[in-house]
Amino acid sequence: MPDVRRRARGCLLGMAIGDALGATVEFMTRGEIQSQYGVHRKLCGGGWLRLKPGQVTDDTEMSLCIARSIVDVGFDPVDIARHFVAWFRKIPPDVGNTCRRGISRFITQGTVHGERNEGDAGNGAAMRMAPIALAALADAETLEAMALGQARITHHHPLSDAASILVGKLMQLGMIGHAMPRLRRTVDVFVKEFPTFKFVPYSGLATGYVVDTLQTVFHCLFTTQSFEECLIATVNQGGDADTTGAIAGAIAGAYYGPDAIPKEWLKKLDKETRIELQFLAEGLVDRSPLANGAEVTLFPPAEAA
Repeated sequence: MPDVRRRARGCLLGMAIGDALGATVEFMTRGEIQSQYGVHRKLCGGGWLRLKPGQVTDDTEMSLCIARSIVDVGFDPVDIARHFVAWFRKIPPDVGNTCRRGISRFITQGTVHGERNEGDAGNGAAMRMAPIALAALADAETLEAMALGQARITHHHPLSDAASILVGKLMQLGMIGHAMPRLRRTVDVFVKEFPTFKFVPYSGLATGYVVDTLQTVFHCLFTTQSFEECLIATVNQGGDADTTGAIAGAIAGAYYGPDAIPKEWLKKLDKETRIELQFLAEGLVDRSPLANGAEVTLFPPAEAA
């Protein structure tokens, strides 16, 4: 599966680059970004977290926790939660409130899945779907089980659940080589089931609410023609720009492949992170049903492009 493996690397690298690019302008408005940067297009660090150029945030760091766990022991939510705890105890620059609450619950209660909570409709579960998409290639039941298993460590809400599964599916569609109209049709079917995610016309909101996050990602993915255009359009919406950037980057990286990622961005991305992501991409695909001889069941013939 040489092409799938290449696109898997694109997925993880795209996630990290979108995260690092967006972190600079996180919580800024579009007007503030335009006033300060014109169009923000460089991995220059800074932002409210005062990051180094190419440094990633919790979006990539939590995804790395999942990827390391799966490569080491297979999919095990308890082991993933332990990786989250180890990361959390290092006092990272930023931890989302819902993620913090879920990790703290695991520390104090030992429960790997929280109860359903109306306050859990944030984007913190969907943002770390890239390693799940690779490890679940390309079986629908495996994808859903893994998506919910990792999501509910910190987030338990129907919108978060649905968004996480969809994001994983779009990454897989890109890795397997489907055309953009196929991805769009998948989203359109999803929006019919969950109308709150309707993104045409685009509202212009890019908050941490998972609906706003995915509306931004969909709008930018389907109105651009390249990885670079998609990422620039996404992060320049401002708001929760590291997370919209991470999700858009993972989908676009899977679709366009690593060769479409600007070399300047790859060079600026933290070197250790870049090397580890490429290594983990191989290990995650090796763990997948597709690598172990399973037929592709995520995309039935009736839905084929």
